[in-house]
Amino acid sequence: MLKVGIITASDKGARGEREDVSGKTIEAMLSGLGEVRHYVVVPDDQAVLRQAMLHMADELDLEVVFTTGGTGLGPRDVTPEATLSVIQRAVPGIAEAMRARSMEVTSRAMLSRAVAGVRNRTLIVNLPGSPKAVQECLEVVLPVLEHGINILRGRDGECARH
Repeated sequence: MLKVGIITASDKGARGEREDVSGKTIEAMLSGLGEVRHYVVVPDDQAVLRQAMLHMADELDLEVVFTTGGTGLGPRDVTPEATLSVIQRAVPGIAEAMRARSMEVTSRAMLSRAVAGVRNRTLIVNLPGSPKAVQECLEVVLPVLEHGINILRGRDGECARH
């Protein structure tokens, strides 16, 4: 079981004015693959998001951290900036694959600024804020997630197909 963290970026969610359906969608879709060890709802604030990611990666040593929300063009959408400030290596293929899948559903997917990358031994992946989009994106990511984490953590050394 992968050790997972979930960060929901939502001003209304952080104030208790909106239920976090997207974070719960992530948790439900990870059933059998990962165990959510830490789950927070924070405001759309770059410093707060950054601190939550650092805590999950550096202090809790989680294997993967999913963020949801804050990836669009709105003035408070700062999740990608927070992510870019903490990762050491980008993993652009993840965000590219998610956008490609989402483009099959809506052309608005091209407006996503989601990123993915590695901090130390933790993979951080930005997901959209809507539960439907979270599900679509995770359907792309989950089949390769365990293998990617095993490579990142040194538990597997082969990426080539046999």
